[in-house]
Amino acid sequence: MKEIPHFCRMKPSFALVGCGRIARRHAEQIIKVGYLKAVCDTDAAKAEQFSAQYGAKAYTSLTELLNNEIEVDIISICTPNGLHAAHSIQSLQAGKHVLCEKPLSISVDDAKKMIDASNQFGRRLFVVKQNRYNPPVVAVKKLLAENRLGKILSFQINCFWNRPEEYYRDSWRGTKQMDGGTLYTQFSHFIDLLYWLLGDVKSVKATIKNLHHPYIEIEDSGTVIFEMNNDAIGTMNYSVNSYAKNMEGSMTILGEKGSVKIGGQYLNTLEYQCIEGEQIDTNFQGNGSNDYGFYQGSMSNHDIVYTELIVALQNPEHNFANAMDGLKTVEIIDKIYHAGGLK
Repeated sequence: MKEIPHFCRMKPSFALVGCGRIARRHAEQIIKVGYLKAVCDTDAAKAEQFSAQYGAKAYTSLTELLNNEIEVDIISICTPNGLHAAHSIQSLQAGKHVLCEKPLSISVDDAKKMIDASNQFGRRLFVVKQNRYNPPVVAVKKLLAENRLGKILSFQINCFWNRPEEYYRDSWRGTKQMDGGTLYTQFSHFIDLLYWLLGDVKSVKATIKNLHHPYIEIEDSGTVIFEMNNDAIGTMNYSVNSYAKNMEGSMTILGEKGSVKIGGQYLNTLEYQCIEGEQIDTNFQGNGSNDYGFYQGSMSNHDIVYTELIVALQNPEHNFANAMDGLKTVEIIDKIYHAGGLK
């Protein structure tokens, strides 16, 4: 994690749109790097709760917030997936920089409209990709950048999590309009890492089904076969049907000069390495997972996300997940859903 340089020490002001579970991770980090001036949620009770805890003004309308909070610099979007595009575009049009939770959107067209708005109104649009900062992922990224695995031959991604009925009950989750699909809500970080580590996807084949969640409108399981632009081939098996708890979130990469497996439940351990020459130091220290009570999500690296955000706003050349990265994730998921007959 990089230090915030001297020229970044004027703390920016933020507004937080959406006051659900993930918004708490954002609020905790916003107050470390800046000022949380306003919060917004259509559920007034949620907005007021955040307001009371963080001393921010509460709104139930994004339009009202943007009209009144002229001095806010950055809008953090934590609303349901299906609202990311509309809320981000509205914030960009109001002259605000935007940090959008994953996924950037649930349609390629919407993602492109978001990028167009960013360009038109001269404001930056970023997307949360916190798994890029998992220590084993950072180590493998370095291996690949140094070509220490040689030509990449094949890979395997396994995502076996548990999402019970309680997770979907009385919620936008599981709906086509607001959730969009299990790859968007649960596993978009794995798609991002596929692209970030191994490059773009040439073609996909997929079988996608809802096997155990009849009360939702989307899939709960899928098997995908990839052919990459670099000629590597690979598979992704994903499901939210792991019994009782999350089982595994892993990525195995086989190259000419080495093989590695990033594993654990959340890509948080280096489970295997056999590399020509020097091995990776496995004495990693990282954050735990996002704990939401009856279920757990990806690793909680939002502290690094916000530190890197501040640096990126001051230095356009700084490597931080931007809207084009977000678009690429949406494009790959869109390919998978088309191949699986969902679109």
